[in-house]
Amino acid sequence: MGPSPTTLSKLKLGKLRVVRRRLLQRYEHQPYVSCLAGLYGCQWRRYQRTRATPGDCCCSKLECVSFALLIMTFCLTLVFLYFWSEAQNDYNDFDWFNFGNLGFWFPWSVVLLVIAAAFFSYVTLLLLLAVCLLSEGQKLYLHWGHKIGILVTLAFSIVATAVLSDLWSKEWTTLLLSFQVTAPYLHVGGVLLLTLLSWPIALHFFRINKKVGRTLIMGLYLAVLCALYLVPLGMYSPCLKKEGALGPAPALIGHRGAPMLAPENTLMSFEKAVEAGGEGLETDVTLSYDGVPFLMHDRTLRRTTNVQKVFPNRTDAPAAMFTWGELETLNAGDWFLYRDPFGTAWSLGAEDRAQAQNQSVCTLRDFLELAAQRGKQVIFDLYRPPRGHPYRDTWITRTLEVIQNESSIHSHQVLWLPPDLRSLVQKMDPDLQQTSGSWSPVEELQQNHIVQLNLHYSSMSTEMISEYAAANISTNLYVISQPWLYSLAWCSGAQSVTTNSPQLLYKLTRPLFLMTPDEYNLMWVLTDVVSFILILIIFIFHWWRERGLAFCSGSKSTLEHGTYSKFRTEMSDVWSVSSVNILGEPAGSPLATEPNLATVSEH
Repeated sequence: MGPSPTTLSKLKLGKLRVVRRRLLQRYEHQPYVSCLAGLYGCQWRRYQRTRATPGDCCCSKLECVSFALLIMTFCLTLVFLYFWSEAQNDYNDFDWFNFGNLGFWFPWSVVLLVIAAAFFSYVTLLLLLAVCLLSEGQKLYLHWGHKIGILVTLAFSIVATAVLSDLWSKEWTTLLLSFQVTAPYLHVGGVLLLTLLSWPIALHFFRINKKVGRTLIMGLYLAVLCALYLVPLGMYSPCLKKEGALGPAPALIGHRGAPMLAPENTLMSFEKAVEAGGEGLETDVTLSYDGVPFLMHDRTLRRTTNVQKVFPNRTDAPAAMFTWGELETLNAGDWFLYRDPFGTAWSLGAEDRAQAQNQSVCTLRDFLELAAQRGKQVIFDLYRPPRGHPYRDTWITRTLEVIQNESSIHSHQVLWLPPDLRSLVQKMDPDLQQTSGSWSPVEELQQNHIVQLNLHYSSMSTEMISEYAAANISTNLYVISQPWLYSLAWCSGAQSVTTNSPQLLYKLTRPLFLMTPDEYNLMWVLTDVVSFILILIIFIFHWWRERGLAFCSGSKSTLEHGTYSKFRTEMSDVWSVSSVNILGEPAGSPLATEPNLATVSEH
């Protein structure tokens, strides 16, 4: 004979009670907690750790200090890692700066990034372990080895930030520029993080009896949360554009050619830049002792030639003090393969490697001929020779002679950048496109017949670029090699950029992070609303659970050894009661009543 409807109703009611009790219970997941405590404090055995008692702090004063130090280290390490990862655009400059000071080549920038990432991963893991332990109601105990590790990480972050700020302060401008494209996504990540943290915060908020502690926890959490919710109100990004408002992509000017694909300032490098889609070529010009303009960025030949091998006694001599006959004997490509400044030499085929290895110092005439044949614009810095040089006072006229008489390039293809004797240059060749390397008022630029600005990307400004464009003055930004920075220049309206990576930027069909204001507003509001609802649900759940535990503790449960007691209600109990009812036991008999609540010590 089957069970009666009344019996089935009681069975379902019993199951619902079990479900409710299990929601109210605080289970200690033994293997999980052992793993957390073992990794965080080397407390692998159960008797080594304790749960936080109701109303008490989650850790001792020393551990509170350690936890606060862990949070501070996490924040500083995160800032430094973000700062240095966004500075990748200038890693090559950083490495060559160290080469000039130390005398040998080493990829310091990449090593620094790896170390910063390792320290950040370590601190993040510790913080994650601490949050998980708090979520399990465990008291924190950080092993002394980890405390030393945190101090080492903190010291690294502080020293590295201080040193780089002193030597390379302009990179902080790069950091601020990066926020213009990454801020919307950093906002989403920050809201997600605070939403996840609401679980342990709500747990300890309802467990702490002291009003001061509860006010401090909730006040700090709500202040950060509200600030994060409202951050987009003060956010600005040129990549938030209406449909159809985006201008054309900036033209690409190869910085010393394509230095990721070939040795810089060589004919091979410029050919690679043209093949990669470059619309212009940038270089640096120095005059040899006998008056031949040639391409060389550095004041000496040590970095990009084998001068130390051919002229060991003149390694640090100025490049301009060598005759062209001496310069022709130097190899200007072999260094690229064994130093591999951009980490891209491995991608070259056998033919390209052989060609790179045999590059020589390039003359200005050969450079201009290549540009003339390919129909490309050129821009170059012109270095005045040192004292005692035969062409120290005629270096500009000698350079103009090469442009006008020794090459087939048209003057309008040349963006004349050197500021010296500009009025004389205009008289000698009025077709040259006068270019300024510094910001000036529009009226002053027009008086000097400036048609283009060549500015460092750190001075990027949408308003400034628009103002100059309205006066028919175009803006070129240098040196931009990262896609995010190129995207920002594109959204800001720059007409061209000088880049080390034309082969990468040419492939971009639209700016990264581009979205309409309506799309961003939807993302912002949706993120905040979903986060608020989830946090509210979490706090309500913890309030309901703590209230239920307090009621059960006052009626049927006791507290043993200063820890929470747990229900040992199992489904098997319910089934046993149900089976008794099915067999026909009286409803009031001991076997048919609700299972008793047992208190079990957690130690």
